[in-house]
Amino acid sequence: MGGGRALVGVIIPALNEEKAIGLVLRDIPRSAVDQVIVVDNGSSDNTAREAEAHAAVVKYEPSRGYGAACQTGMKALEPDIDIIVFLDADYSDHPEEIATLLLPITENRADLVIGSRTLRGASRKALSWQQVWGNRLATKLMGWCFGYHFTDLGPFRAIRRGALETLAMSDRGYGWTVEMQVKAACAGLRILEVPVDYRTRIGHSKVSGTLRGAVGAGAKILYTIGRYALRCKLCRLPIASRPMAGE
Repeated sequence: MGGGRALVGVIIPALNEEKAIGLVLRDIPRSAVDQVIVVDNGSSDNTAREAEAHAAVVKYEPSRGYGAACQTGMKALEPDIDIIVFLDADYSDHPEEIATLLLPITENRADLVIGSRTLRGASRKALSWQQVWGNRLATKLMGWCFGYHFTDLGPFRAIRRGALETLAMSDRGYGWTVEMQVKAACAGLRILEVPVDYRTRIGHSKVSGTLRGAVGAGAKILYTIGRYALRCKLCRLPIASRPMAGE
């Protein structure tokens, strides 16, 4: 499969997203994607059934956590997948923009491409105040600690599979996205941010929709930044020390 191009797998963590998941899967450009995996993270609704009805491979991860679901999705990828795209299941992102994230990687200009929701005015307006405040704080801290100035922690992203494997990702919760960015910066990966569209999600957010979720996610993000900043300073070691595949 793939016709000689880099093969692409999409991983979609999902928790009670039966109203949105079909729309997400409908809008994925299947001509550019070779495998779609929806990881049901303990849904009590028909998320899995809807995903299967839209030709996605469904895997189950009963242990709650965004990172846990992502790791389960990675294990389910076909061995010949070259590039991994992470996409939310709530229809806040625009799946048709997957090609925009893939292009810098297929042109060998980047190893990790992050869809930034803050680079377009309309997208910024769709972010909750918790997301705006959290993004600003986290990206400023990352700039001070690691010298890399991100504009967003957006979960819509694409990364070379070999590059991701060198990062030895470990977070099983809300710290997954920031762990990837921090480790990628410290490992010297080529990182690009591209502007993407963003809209108000379908349904109720499990993170920014509640005070407990927002505080918990924010604390985990700050803890992750501090943890790796301290490790780099004290040990003077790259966070990911193994060479990238092909180097």
